[in-house]
Amino acid sequence: MTSNGIITKEAALRIALAARTLDDVDVAALASKMGSQVGLPITEEKLAKVTVADLKLMLSGEETVEPDVDPASIKLAVRQLWGDSADADTLPAVQAYQEGDIPGSLRVAVASNSEENLDGHFGSCPRFLVYQVGREEIRLIAIRSTASADVEEDKNVARAALINDCQIVYVQSIGGPAAAKAVRANVHPVKAPEGGAALIALQRLQAVLDAPPPWLAKILGVEAQSLRRFSTVEEE
Repeated sequence: MTSNGIITKEAALRIALAARTLDDVDVAALASKMGSQVGLPITEEKLAKVTVADLKLMLSGEETVEPDVDPASIKLAVRQLWGDSADADTLPAVQAYQEGDIPGSLRVAVASNSEENLDGHFGSCPRFLVYQVGREEIRLIAIRSTASADVEEDKNVARAALINDCQIVYVQSIGGPAAAKAVRANVHPVKAPEGGAALIALQRLQAVLDAPPPWLAKILGVEAQSLRRFSTVEEE
């Protein structure tokens, strides 16, 4: 149980996932309606009995939910309340990694909604794919669910903390306040609105490690390629 004893931690995570699927509805509001529907304390066992009809009834007339929520989203939300992780089979395999395995590498997070793709918004993606990117190798070292972050008071601060061992986070989109929170966690956001396969974006990053642009040089702690000619003039 959580500290207030009215909901288990796992049940809270499931409700957070369902709320996000329902067009980012308010988690607290959905949890309150869920408690009224299934009774307190809210447990995984009770959530496993929630039906599509039950959820539609809970959402009926709620200002926190768009009135035209599509049926597919409601069905997916119910599966998440049940704890169904049907997408687990489509996720890429994580490779073992120990610090120092790839000397001079960067740790990079990728906001992902599906498979091994860069297709997520910072504030709503269900997971971050975490890679170690070196000059000769790109290795997927972790897949971090964001479910636990979404039950925190400030989910964007919690999401930034989830990847604060990374120097860069690639996102398809991110809002200004969320970007500022990522930067405060020493994670540099990089927007890639076109999305696509995560490895394609990381290969582009890999290609400029030897001659980094100023923003990347700052992260690496080296001199930017574009500034080297001025250093040469000064030395002469």
